[in-house]
Amino acid sequence: MKKAVNEQYGGVEQIKIIETELPKISNGEVLVKVEAAGLNPKDILVRKGKFKRFTGNKFPQGVGYDFSGTIEDPKNSTFQKGEKVFGMVNGWRGRCCAEYVDVKAKELYQMPENISFEAAAGVPLAGQTALQAIRDQGKITKGSQILINGASGGVGTLAIQIAKELGGEVTTVSSSKNLELCSSFGADHTISYETTQLLELGQSYDIFFDVFGNYSFRKMEGLLKNKGIYITTVPKADIIKEQFSNLFRSKKARLVVVRSNERDLRWFSQKIAEGKIKPVVDQVFDFGEIQAAQTYIESKRAKGKVIVKMNT
Repeated sequence: MKKAVNEQYGGVEQIKIIETELPKISNGEVLVKVEAAGLNPKDILVRKGKFKRFTGNKFPQGVGYDFSGTIEDPKNSTFQKGEKVFGMVNGWRGRCCAEYVDVKAKELYQMPENISFEAAAGVPLAGQTALQAIRDQGKITKGSQILINGASGGVGTLAIQIAKELGGEVTTVSSSKNLELCSSFGADHTISYETTQLLELGQSYDIFFDVFGNYSFRKMEGLLKNKGIYITTVPKADIIKEQFSNLFRSKKARLVVVRSNERDLRWFSQKIAEGKIKPVVDQVFDFGEIQAAQTYIESKRAKGKVIVKMNT
């Protein structure tokens, strides 16, 4: 089968498509024929060696963490051969940009019937990141005021919809050209970082969700209400330190570390089927264009998800 790998840490030139054997599956796993794979900033950071302590120095290393496709070998699971599914592989062994992927049965779920494989592939990592941040870390309730920084990307566009579905009052931060996009997904208020300084807003929030990761807890603490919660997706040293201080203050700092699970994927499948959550796909690249796809993510211009179609 064909599989995309990083041959070494470095630039996009390190990404190659190689021929390799089909993955061997063990108990608790299924084999999926991949139709489409989602690309994420995580792929870029891994390729550049930002997480060497987790990914190690053994190459080649597979690429991609979320996917959609059909069950090829259900092993001993409750899935059926040919069933449409979507999911995300946990951990640091990326491998979804391939014709087939081995995945634990508990890390995927039946795909909603009303969207394409390409749209479904963009949901698992970005969607579960946003859901676990807002619902689990932020403890959002009806009427909670949430500020989403970096709202026009893959995580952000889903975060807007999730926060609204869970009863929040949503304010988004994006470039001026993306204000209308954020409004179209339900944002109650939109802010352009090009014309407005967040620290001068004169308003406080229950949740500050820093999708983009360019604001620290200390810098944004003044925007939080008493018992407000700051959440980031970026595992920097300062957020690790800040979490140790949470016991001693009313305002909390949190890092969301996404874990794929059947419950959350079922939630998305149901909400998408009901038309309450709509995946946002910016561009779909052919498998052979994976270098160009990652280059596009690095440009930080994507509005929604970047997808690789496995049309080998």
